[in-house]
Amino acid sequence: MSTKETQGAPASVGLNEQLNKLRAAVLGANDGIVSTSAVVVGVAGATSDIRAVATAGIAAVIGGAVSMALGEYVSVSSQRDTERAYIAKETALHNADPDSEFAHLVAAYEATGLSRETATQAATERTAADPLKAHLEVHYGINEEDLVNSWSAAIASFIAFSLGALLPLAAVLLPPDAWRVPVTFVVTLLALAITGAVSARIGGADPKRAVLRLVIGGALGLAVTFGVGWAFGTTEL
Repeated sequence: MSTKETQGAPASVGLNEQLNKLRAAVLGANDGIVSTSAVVVGVAGATSDIRAVATAGIAAVIGGAVSMALGEYVSVSSQRDTERAYIAKETALHNADPDSEFAHLVAAYEATGLSRETATQAATERTAADPLKAHLEVHYGINEEDLVNSWSAAIASFIAFSLGALLPLAAVLLPPDAWRVPVTFVVTLLALAITGAVSARIGGADPKRAVLRLVIGGALGLAVTFGVGWAFGTTEL
């Protein structure tokens, strides 16, 4: 690729990968907060032994982080494989019948509301430099120069899960025995409110709704796990 072509690359190149890592990080942090807090609160409801709570919490952090990273890697790898399949398909179609592919591109632009003349002009200009790129963007919404990276998503998810999980773990271990569960509840719900607001901002949704859903869901989940732990454990109210 020439220097001129590199300098003229669109600013959107790399955005898909950045959003991919940000999405993985937000989801990882949220899962780390929820799953770890549920474990430590449940165990704290069953026993007042701080060593048992700490052991369960640390196991939840390590196991959850690894599981989250593996799940993210598999998921994003599948998405990347699909994107590569689309690229191969469009490449084969263009090589076999470029005129027909051009007609499809014009039709796609017309479907957006452009006139036949304008759609043809747009297709001509878009395919002048890179016809494959034009077809991929219009038909599949992908950029062959900006495919998602499964490793970066897995690493972002692992780190975010671990950091998120440390909040409820610290909240349950540091306070005195009588304050462990209440402090963990408060810290967890505050953390969920923050991740809910961030995820809503990323997706362009209403932060209030996202925060409310996560806080209510988190509170119910913690209440249930504590109740189950208390019912089958030895802690006395």
